[in-house]
Amino acid sequence: MTVLITGSTGLVGSRLLPRLVAAKIDCRALVRAGKAVPAGVRAVEGDLLDPASLAAAVDGVDAIVHLAAVLRAPQPEQIWAVNLEGTRNLIAATKEHARGSRFIMASTGLVYDEDGHGPAREGDHVAPKRDYPASKVAAEKLLRESGLNWSILRYGFVYGDKDGHLSQIPHIAQRLQMHPANRLSMIHHRDIAALTKMGLSGVFDRRIVNAVDDAPMTIFELGQIVGAPIEPVAAPLTNPWWCVMDGSLAQSLGFKPELATTRQAARDGVL
Repeated sequence: MTVLITGSTGLVGSRLLPRLVAAKIDCRALVRAGKAVPAGVRAVEGDLLDPASLAAAVDGVDAIVHLAAVLRAPQPEQIWAVNLEGTRNLIAATKEHARGSRFIMASTGLVYDEDGHGPAREGDHVAPKRDYPASKVAAEKLLRESGLNWSILRYGFVYGDKDGHLSQIPHIAQRLQMHPANRLSMIHHRDIAALTKMGLSGVFDRRIVNAVDDAPMTIFELGQIVGAPIEPVAAPLTNPWWCVMDGSLAQSLGFKPELATTRQAARDGVL
């Protein structure tokens, strides 16, 4: 199996790619000029915003794992350009040059309603207001309507492998005005790799799947784990289900988290 990975130098891609190589998957990576890739990976120079550069990247692949995305940028237009128009270009190239391939796209649990009435499920209505999740919803729609063999993994809060993401929790909580009792559904890089390999096998074909472990963690608990205590407050929690995702679909399809909780990851020394 030959797989193209976009976003291979990012937070997720740089940790996923070596795991796919270790699983004996033939990997090629879409990269900008001068970017290094791990041993055993074929680099293909290109850019999602340069449609002409994508033909060689997708030609002959059996699957595409589309991770490339912009979360924050000085101008919202940059977020929409990469996340929506870049995805549009990649879909078009795939339809022309690799129509029989499997197309797996990474998305985010931030698409769900902040005022939900329970853990977010894949079929819930989504209409996010922030540019990043809104652009991902628009890209999801493009893919679902593309006619390709698609699947979408909506990640919880990604962490692990010393990526530094957990240490940003205090800043993220402050920026999003999250209560210390707000919980985040979590997913370790090891389990992203497991879910991706399941997707490559066809288990998730034509499905949106929440990619989360077994135990959402409070902002307060995560602050303790990373040694950056969050000040407790007495004010009531008004949106208790924000960022809490239901992972039962993935588990019904055979997913068993290797790292079931963030506390387990901490005990195992793999934060």
